[in-house]
Amino acid sequence: MARSQTIRVNDLSGLLNRLFPFQLAEDWDNVGLQLGEGEAPVEKVLVCLDIDTTVIAEAERLGAQAIVAHHPLLFKPLKRIAPVDEVGRSVYDAIRAGIALFSLHTNLDRARGGLNDWLAERLGLEQLEVLADGGDDSLLKLVVYVPEGHQDKVSDALFASGAGHIGKYDSCSFRVEGEGSFRPGAGTNPWTGREGELERVREWRLETVVPRERLDRAVAWMVKAHPYEEVAYDILPMQNRRTDIGLGRIGRLPQPQPLEAFAARVKSALDLDHLRLSGTLVGEIGKVAVCGGSGAFLLHQAHRRGADVLITGDVKYHEAREAEQLGIVLLDAGHFGTEKIAIEGLVKALTLAARQNSWTIEFIAHAGEAEPFRVA
Repeated sequence: MARSQTIRVNDLSGLLNRLFPFQLAEDWDNVGLQLGEGEAPVEKVLVCLDIDTTVIAEAERLGAQAIVAHHPLLFKPLKRIAPVDEVGRSVYDAIRAGIALFSLHTNLDRARGGLNDWLAERLGLEQLEVLADGGDDSLLKLVVYVPEGHQDKVSDALFASGAGHIGKYDSCSFRVEGEGSFRPGAGTNPWTGREGELERVREWRLETVVPRERLDRAVAWMVKAHPYEEVAYDILPMQNRRTDIGLGRIGRLPQPQPLEAFAARVKSALDLDHLRLSGTLVGEIGKVAVCGGSGAFLLHQAHRRGADVLITGDVKYHEAREAEQLGIVLLDAGHFGTEKIAIEGLVKALTLAARQNSWTIEFIAHAGEAEPFRVA
């Protein structure tokens, strides 16, 4: 998009969907555009964890036309829109001010380069892998038939669109040479051959994989790079489990640490003054699992993967007891403590993506977020 063009709410929605695909969200979640006019212009965006009337007032004061939050404001169905409670007042104020509202929730948790990657990076973890991978039908095989001499151009377009990723490898494909045939019908404009005559062409069968959320983009870029007027391609479902998306991350420390030193490392990395610890450990912390927010349900998964510790928030009593029985440390850094880094992470990621698009748009971190709990 040219720098002189106006950026609109729909453009911002498309950018968010490309970086953190809405399809990755859990079925019960509510992500993407929650309120706003698609054609409304956007020059400033406020980024926060939670939307309330204070945040909307700050956005209005800053001249922001949109708010991107981690937690959805509209989560439960509304029976009325009226300023009678915090959600109603927030919706009412946003409509009155013409401020669009977005949510990036469990899609941000599951996406590659999202919240859990940022959390793992803060702690200095290496050899990162997804803790609970995406066992769904979101991976597809894309097969296209390309005339001799154009296979590299088409494959480059597919890879640039986001196709061809298998685990930590990119540009993955398979090619085999063969012969294609077609007869151009009346009114066609064939790249090769003549109307009404059977044509045989040396072609390459090019196969790659594409995430479902990238499919439309991959097909569009492929067709644009392909010389044929009508492109022959197949989209095939796959049963493979994706390893590039999912909840939580697991990795290793550069050097193992005693539990006390590791706890100090976590507090420093996340700017926390206290943690809650449960469970037992024999030896030092070497392998670490993380899940921002409420992730204690991944305790058994972390244990099976050989983690010495699971860092998350909202740990309950019986989950702490389970950690003791399993012989793994469960470290509760708080829901807020493990997710507040989303603000900085989003501002950086969105600013970089906007710059790559030559967009004139500013992303501003909300500075007023605070831990709702106090230690008495």
